[in-house]
Amino acid sequence: MNRDEAEVRDLFQRMCAAWTAGDAHAYGELFTEDSDYVSFDGTRAEGRAPMVESHDHLFRGVLVGSALVGEVESVRFLSDDVALVHSTGSVLAAWRSSIPKRRLTRNTIVCVRTPVGWRIAAVHNGRVRPMSVPSADSLPARMARALVRLSAKFGLGRAGVTA
Repeated sequence: MNRDEAEVRDLFQRMCAAWTAGDAHAYGELFTEDSDYVSFDGTRAEGRAPMVESHDHLFRGVLVGSALVGEVESVRFLSDDVALVHSTGSVLAAWRSSIPKRRLTRNTIVCVRTPVGWRIAAVHNGRVRPMSVPSADSLPARMARALVRLSAKFGLGRAGVTA
């Protein structure tokens, strides 16, 4: 592991530590001023200040005493100054000793080199909920094709599409 990868991985650990300390300002200092933050529920904070404000509210409210636990899965450098990080993690509520399976989140994090070191420019969180895709001859697939034919016949939806 080279120095940059070690620093990016350390940034992730510092992010978890700031969350666990309930310190929204320390958490925010790990992000760029113009960072983009998408939470697991799809809400988006544009810029450090709104993200810090929302996390301060969470840390003093419903997430008081919580810990952010996780691990970096991969670090890929897109350039000398940009790293793409994939990690898994979860918020561990103060009254829990283990993470419920349905709370696992996968994060896509964009880190950038700044004059003060590596910082997080963007985060996108999504719950880990693998699904199987029905086969082309399954009932759901046959129903989808029938609905496409009906919508085309009656000029509904994207009329003119045939299956």
